[in-house]
Amino acid sequence: MIRPKAVNVTPQSDYCLIVTFSNDEKRIFDVKPYFDFKPFAELKNPAIFNTVKPAGLSIEWIHGQDICPDELYYNSVPMG
Repeated sequence: MIRPKAVNVTPQSDYCLIVTFSNDEKRIFDVKPYFDFKPFAELKNPAIFNTVKPAGLSIEWIHGQDICPDELYYNSVPMG
């Protein structure tokens, strides 16, 4: 299966993301487990966390942190 592309992302107050993919599927991705890794630690700041946007096949934040497209899709859970 070819993994779909992230086309929209909405940050949530619980440090999860609602990601809409190119196949119209919406999935929830929890960012909290990444906070233990130095590049992602600053995302605990809501002002920085909320800068997330679609980028290429995946998503990224203002200071260049990103999630591997496969990880974003396969480690997220379908909404609903």
